[in-house]
Amino acid sequence: MIYLFYIFLFIIVNIIIYDKFIQRKRQLLINYPLIGRFRYVLEALREPLRQYFASEDFYESKDKIDWVYNASYNKDGYVSFAPNQRQPNPKFLIKHSNIVYNNDEVSDDFSIKFGENCPNPWTTKSVVCRSAMSDGALSPEATKAYTKASYDGNFPINTGEGGLTTNFFFTHREFTDKYMDIITLGKLDKYVYILTAYFINHYTAIRLLKSKYVKKGEIDTYIFNRDDYTMYRPAWSKPLENFPKTPPTDMPDIIYQLSSGLYGCRDAQGNFDDERYQKTISFCKATEIKLAQGAKQTGGKLVASKVSPSIAYFRGIQPHKNIFAPNRFESIKSVEDLFDFVAKLQKLSQKPVGIKIVISSKDGFKQLAREMKRRDDEGIAGVPDFLTIDGGDGGSATAPLYLMDRVGLDIKDAIHIANTTLTDLKLKEKVKIIASSKILTPDDVIVKLSLGADMVAIGRGFMLSAGCIRAKMCSGEGSHDCPVGLATQKLHLRKSYLIRRQAIKIKNYHKNLLKGVKTILAIMGKRSLGELRSDDLTFVDKNGFIHSDINRYLDKKVGQH
Repeated sequence: MIYLFYIFLFIIVNIIIYDKFIQRKRQLLINYPLIGRFRYVLEALREPLRQYFASEDFYESKDKIDWVYNASYNKDGYVSFAPNQRQPNPKFLIKHSNIVYNNDEVSDDFSIKFGENCPNPWTTKSVVCRSAMSDGALSPEATKAYTKASYDGNFPINTGEGGLTTNFFFTHREFTDKYMDIITLGKLDKYVYILTAYFINHYTAIRLLKSKYVKKGEIDTYIFNRDDYTMYRPAWSKPLENFPKTPPTDMPDIIYQLSSGLYGCRDAQGNFDDERYQKTISFCKATEIKLAQGAKQTGGKLVASKVSPSIAYFRGIQPHKNIFAPNRFESIKSVEDLFDFVAKLQKLSQKPVGIKIVISSKDGFKQLAREMKRRDDEGIAGVPDFLTIDGGDGGSATAPLYLMDRVGLDIKDAIHIANTTLTDLKLKEKVKIIASSKILTPDDVIVKLSLGADMVAIGRGFMLSAGCIRAKMCSGEGSHDCPVGLATQKLHLRKSYLIRRQAIKIKNYHKNLLKGVKTILAIMGKRSLGELRSDDLTFVDKNGFIHSDINRYLDKKVGQH
């Protein structure tokens, strides 16, 4: 025991000598050797531990976070006595009816139709969509979990700007080698898989066999099918005529997000490739052109630690290097160019095409709306089928701090601007609104839909349901690595992510969201989502004053010009 004490003392003395006389990076350690190190330890622990001891100051209350976790485990989100943390003013209140309905009197139809005039319009199965999150920002395992949950739970999923990767084909089984690369295991290797999976686990068995059959660096570009012992991935080099004419029914409804990086539809030189886009969209229901998101209005960012060889393969880039997409599309230099590009994609895909934007001012949005109106009046192609609007405080795994909370209006104000402007221009029936930003619970959904959104896209809520513990270690920069394997490319963290278990939780969260929405509709005296109006809300400002005329209040707030 005495030897351990001397070893410990030796280490302490050496640290003190190093801090005071050798290192010259940190002044604090020169003056306070060893003790000063506690400052850096506590600083590192501050953010991960904040959620456990501090009041919730980002969302309206910690109770909302707890509701998401409970919903993902399919538990009733009931609380006793009172909320632990009351939602502060300002806030929207939902008006209830004097005569309410029972839940079974409210319609189960939560579908929305996009692209009424498209050759291939899209009718969703849910009013809730998983917001854009790229394979790359997320781990391959997380993307597979979301894909399975989306398919099983009947809600749409947005690819994020990383494009349509192999992992979005996780539920796809009815395919041929006309558009797929397929590897079949040898008879002996089938038994190797069965025995390894039985005595160790499926993950280890799959990685073992992939390392034998798949080229190093491309292991995560193939999906292993447990049912027939094959591995497969899309063969993008095969002729366009080989690809499906309609999206396969054993895949979820997918929105393909196209950003300035052109991932998933670029040629070897990085230019937009018409045919590659058509191959990608053959598996998707709609296209979303990403101009901006709430947390950053620049191009997307993926740090080198997340650019694995497989991610590089999917995106057509170099591995292990930072990839920062351009701030804008090379071919889009004006509003007219933007809508010409919309027209091009509508023609190539024959499916709905929308734009993702952040609204910073009413005048800025009106510039877009006037061009849409001109094209609609003159019969010129390019009017988008939907607008995805992200609030100024929307989330991101990697964004500059100085853009996160300084650019873009609150989502509720942005919805009001978009809804009233499109309604005034008689475009609202043609151009649907998808709202995104800090939506967690059923009441959040109802408020956004009442203000004029047709659909909501949720990011953070689906992250929490998929196992996120809000450690805020998503970026992959420096020591930041997601501890649960959800948003990292580090293999030792990813292998603990339980795909099928998490898929069930994600599916449960969506199911309970809709269940809660239905309950709120019932107490509002509404039989369907289509009956929601802004008049169904009341606003209480920070001073406690009540505004019953929501439109009048919001018009004054955002400016009537």
